[in-house]
Amino acid sequence: MIILKQPISMNKVIAVLVFVIFSYHNIEAQQPILPGAYQTSEYLPLLKNKSVGVFTNQTAVIGKTHLIDSLLTAGVNVKKIFTPEHGLRGTADAGEKVNDEVDTKTGIQIVSLYGKKNAPDQNDLSNIDILVFDVQDVGTRFYTYINSLQYLMEAAMTNNKPLIILDRPNPNGHYVDGPILETPYISGVGKQPIPIVYGMTMGEYALMLKGEKWIKLDSSKATQNAHEELTIIRNKNYTHASMYALPIAPSPNLPDMSSILWYPTTCLIEGTVMSEGRGTKHAFAYIGHPSISNQQFTFTPNPRTGAMSSKLYGQQCFGWDLTKAAPPKDKIDLALILKMYKSFPQKDSFFLEPKTKEPTAYFFNKLAGNATLMQQLKSEVSEAAIRKSWEPGLLAFKKIRKKYLLYTDFE
Repeated sequence: MIILKQPISMNKVIAVLVFVIFSYHNIEAQQPILPGAYQTSEYLPLLKNKSVGVFTNQTAVIGKTHLIDSLLTAGVNVKKIFTPEHGLRGTADAGEKVNDEVDTKTGIQIVSLYGKKNAPDQNDLSNIDILVFDVQDVGTRFYTYINSLQYLMEAAMTNNKPLIILDRPNPNGHYVDGPILETPYISGVGKQPIPIVYGMTMGEYALMLKGEKWIKLDSSKATQNAHEELTIIRNKNYTHASMYALPIAPSPNLPDMSSILWYPTTCLIEGTVMSEGRGTKHAFAYIGHPSISNQQFTFTPNPRTGAMSSKLYGQQCFGWDLTKAAPPKDKIDLALILKMYKSFPQKDSFFLEPKTKEPTAYFFNKLAGNATLMQQLKSEVSEAAIRKSWEPGLLAFKKIRKKYLLYTDFE
């Protein structure tokens, strides 16, 4: 019991209470974000006495230990490892086909799902009882790991295999922005009608794939009682207002948080003749071209691990060093894209031109999800007008998105 020796004014009492409440919330805010893989007590029992297939890459860690090592130490029978783009160690070039191999450390068979095929087949899963998915996403439609998730879900359902998703925070999960993908522009860098930045974790996106019936089954291969048993192990202390710093680079050309936070904006430059910084230490944060004359910053891209070939190698480029600029907090930096287009002297050759010249063949349009943004840039439409054209699609998407959120939203 606390005994007051002298009266305290009501203002002081309120001040103390405010301080206590603020301190409590501040302590709560400082709690470390723990990805789903850390919640071992929730999923290890589900793997006991099972033959397990794990879809993963270098990002699946618990502290400093890889998930595979943690599972083996816990006595889990890991039969096969399935890998996405960039391979198990995350060092293969973007788009590079990766072959099957045997992991030299564990002796476990590695099946590449970014080579001859994009999903495990019936033979791959014949000796598997249950599948585990753990890959770090960066929250953009054109980052291929969400496609890999869909392929794995479809294979699991077709072959009647339970699937556990170990969720991870989305470093770009604190906003939603960009044009919605239109059906004619479906490609390897976009499969579903979502905006460039969709503000969901892998677990939430999986629920959307399932709930919106975007999962496609091969009826000729599906078992008679095909279904999907989906379990999501949630992150702890995470909300969509969280700013999460990735402990490991998710792919070779997203080496740091500057690149990751700029990526929703500057990946569009991949569809142009300008360098998006591949072949430098700051891909997607170094942007430029030899013909840019109004910028002083220079860089020269050259072959390096994970980027052995790309645009303008060996040529000095003038442009932007975005490592020195604050990434946009809640939107794609359209003003920057407009500025880059205006700075390019030969407007008619700014966009990479395909052989067919059909709108659906332009890589820029595949990244944008439509042909409208390219035409808006060519016509020098204002940023405000471009954003206005996105509003109806974004409002409709946000209503759908709300149904599948597992964590407190940013709005």
